[in-house]
Amino acid sequence: MADSGIDDSWDLIVTPWHVDEYIPAFPSPATATEVACPDLPASPVAARMSLLHQAALGAVTRAARPLVLSGDCPTTRAVVAGLQRRHRDLVVLWLDAHGDFNTPAISTSGYLGGMALAMLTGRTPDLFDDTLGLRPVPESKVVLADARDLDPAEHAALAASDVRRVPADPDAITSALGRLGPVPVYVHLDIDVIDGTQLPGARFPSGPGPSLAQIEECLGAAAETATIAGAYFACAWLPEHADDRSSRDTMTRLTAPLGAELTWHEPSR
Repeated sequence: MADSGIDDSWDLIVTPWHVDEYIPAFPSPATATEVACPDLPASPVAARMSLLHQAALGAVTRAARPLVLSGDCPTTRAVVAGLQRRHRDLVVLWLDAHGDFNTPAISTSGYLGGMALAMLTGRTPDLFDDTLGLRPVPESKVVLADARDLDPAEHAALAASDVRRVPADPDAITSALGRLGPVPVYVHLDIDVIDGTQLPGARFPSGPGPSLAQIEECLGAAAETATIAGAYFACAWLPEHADDRSSRDTMTRLTAPLGAELTWHEPSR
């Protein structure tokens, strides 16, 4: 990691939900802070998500260098909002099989989990209230790696945007981050970026793609190139597979290139 005065240790945080669905079996490393799921009213999904994101923001704000394990992508809003309180500028490195660049206007399914990157860049201004204080991340400060599985309208939106698209390749990521200069980087990774054959029990496997080892190399390249101010791993397995040993092993391997060492209680299976 570049020498920037940022502590190189990690504060582990777990947000055990997917969109607005609490996942009781979501595994928590032994040293992690698990965000308690607040009582959620019978409200629209976005309003329920806002309450969850507010709870996550509190934990992130207290952390010097947050590394979040989550069951979805949209909670990334809370992590970036927290990081923005101590970093004036951030680059976002987003590794995902999907673009997460849909909006309510172009989404064919209305699935809010597929809008997470659009949320960060200010493309969904009326979806949530402003309780997080999130500042839109300029699209020119976003590096999107892989994104092999896009909806047609989403593909067009990305093509017309200033988001920098690169393959999930260590050299490509090194080059893209290098061109953006010495700005702290926020790393966001959705496990579905990995080849679907290596992800038993994933919610949204996306077929052939980079191997787990290749993604480890990409993360290692990012850590060697840039100052990583925070990281987020969307561990979107089906609830019944979230606590599998293979799921834990994947989380452990993915976080290791960033210098994190996960230790676990005995898995339930």
